[in-house]
Amino acid sequence: MKIKDEQFFRTIRSFFEIYLVKNRSCSPNTVKSYKDALNLYLDFLEAEKGIPAAKTNWNCFNRQFVQEFLIWLEETRGCSKQTQRQRLAAIRSFIQYGGILDVCTVAIQADVEKIKFRKPPQKLVHWLTKEELAAFLSQPDGSKRTGLRDMVFLTVMYDTAARCQELIDLKIQDLCLIQAAPCVYLTGKGDKTRAVPLLPKTTQHLRNYLDKFHPANQRKPTDYVFYTHSGPQKRMSEDTVAAFVKKYGTYARQSCPSIPERVHPHMLRHTRAMHLYQDGVPLALVSEFLGHSQIETTKVYAYADTEMKRKAIQKANSTIPDTVPEPIWKTNDKEMIRKLAGLK
Repeated sequence: MKIKDEQFFRTIRSFFEIYLVKNRSCSPNTVKSYKDALNLYLDFLEAEKGIPAAKTNWNCFNRQFVQEFLIWLEETRGCSKQTQRQRLAAIRSFIQYGGILDVCTVAIQADVEKIKFRKPPQKLVHWLTKEELAAFLSQPDGSKRTGLRDMVFLTVMYDTAARCQELIDLKIQDLCLIQAAPCVYLTGKGDKTRAVPLLPKTTQHLRNYLDKFHPANQRKPTDYVFYTHSGPQKRMSEDTVAAFVKKYGTYARQSCPSIPERVHPHMLRHTRAMHLYQDGVPLALVSEFLGHSQIETTKVYAYADTEMKRKAIQKANSTIPDTVPEPIWKTNDKEMIRKLAGLK
């Protein structure tokens, strides 16, 4: 395959291997997301514009093509507005990097920056009430090995409001179960680590779990806390967690019908955040607890709580009749007026 512009592809390589990883310290997940965006754009150019990857250059990143790419994402691939925004951000970042290396690319960057992309309406987060949560967490069968693992996993996930990836990456060395101040160290987006305190009951669950799944004489600091049981110990996958969360959600709906039909791992993170906020924890502390880099991200919980109250008020108001009878002192009944005045 003969490449038309070798320098362009060297720029792509340095963007992923040097700029994102070393200069911006992006996590592997972020790098993968940017690669997916660029690969999709190359697929679009070949499918819609007849430009194979080998002939791609900076001229292919003009504003018209990028705008058509966003339309293609929505109409052909069915991507949401949020996904479109993420893809656009990745392409803009790549073009911006190109402008750092070659001043001639700055004009392309300025043109693409003119693309107006309306922010999608804010979605309400879904969470479980305390009654629903209790029904959900009671589903795993703790008398069985897998059930015990699932029960402790879900308890820790709720207590720490951890992302699924953060919890399945958790290792023995990330646990601090001392009596005075037990906590776990979670590594989230951007490889940022935060310490999250544990409730006494969760700490005890973890100690019992470690005794059974990680005996002291075999325990290694680098072992994953939660692991699969088929063959040698290895990291669980996100799909495994999603499967048993969905299963327990389905079971819990039989005794608590108000539980949503689709329960997913991230819902426990939303649930913990909402419970903290509703119990009076300031939004800034909730943001720090969740590991958000900006408090703006956490404001969705305040919005959700306000929206919940608004819907409750509307529901209550729906019981008020549309027409209210006239007060008795406004009646035109002469006989009634005479009686009210004490006249015979």
